[in-house]
Amino acid sequence: MTNFPKVTRQIVLKSRPTGIPQAENFDFAEAKIPGLAEGQILVRNEYLSVDPAMRGWVSVVANYSNPVGIGEVMRSFASGKVVASKHKDYAEGESVTGLFGWQEYAVVDSGAITRKVTETDLPLSLSLGVLGLNGITAYFGLLDNSQPRPGDTVVVSTVAGAVGSAVGQIAKLMGCRTIGIAGGPTKTKLCLDEFGYEVAIDYKAGHSIGEQLAAACPDGVDVYFDNTSGPISDAVMARLSVGARVVICGTASVASWDPPPLGPRVERHILVKRARVSGFLVLDYQHRYMEAVHVSPNGSATESSVTAKRFPTASNIARELSPSFTGEKISGRS
Repeated sequence: MTNFPKVTRQIVLKSRPTGIPQAENFDFAEAKIPGLAEGQILVRNEYLSVDPAMRGWVSVVANYSNPVGIGEVMRSFASGKVVASKHKDYAEGESVTGLFGWQEYAVVDSGAITRKVTETDLPLSLSLGVLGLNGITAYFGLLDNSQPRPGDTVVVSTVAGAVGSAVGQIAKLMGCRTIGIAGGPTKTKLCLDEFGYEVAIDYKAGHSIGEQLAAACPDGVDVYFDNTSGPISDAVMARLSVGARVVICGTASVASWDPPPLGPRVERHILVKRARVSGFLVLDYQHRYMEAVHVSPNGSATESSVTAKRFPTASNIARELSPSFTGEKISGRS
């Protein structure tokens, strides 16, 4: 067994956020690293993820998982090296990714491990980006849930983020016309120059989103990949084409659902356009993750075809919090 420190540094939930989580809702702590029981491994985390979904994990209102408790290590996906093992399937020195939390060292059972990272010719950080939950979310959320066809007009919100940037590139590979919605000239330029979108709509430019959508999508929206909810989605819903498919992947624009925000009723649009709306959680696809990771070059996406988001380490994680939770984080920026 490799020598390793007896104490690990952790980031724990200090207080329950009201609205968008801030750095003051978290605290640094130290804890003794326990001995391994049979079937457990010790992972030294090298990359920690900061994702919008974490807003729901720290909310007082449970969503699809129980809230993180006060004083508990912040739940997160991470990637690192196995430094000790009492599990027959995992050896010291192997790279793994999984639900390891915001901490330097994590003692975990095999159930916390998403997969071994065997792509030795690629940065380990990609296992938290296009070869991790972000890329897998884009892959199954788009291909399984919206089933894009060549020639479809695909609109994506928070298009400069880790998921949105990948969705557009996969749609492009499928022969679709891609329209991205982002905030500010830096992000819209990134969408056009790096992510290959045909049109980038700046919702912060002061122009009507509806008018910009009408100009960009004269024949309507065939597929809408929704990462935001709120006014942006309200505007897109009014532009749906007949038979449109809407995938709800996130609600980044809504700071709190207690009480639920009020907005336009979309049922009439869905009815008249015979549209299909579906919610999407990537955790439902755990049994198929490797299908997305190992997709062949003649499939829908390759490792080299999508720009990845890098993730911070524990030392600078506090400054990453608010932009990631609000959708302001830019893909590829750490």
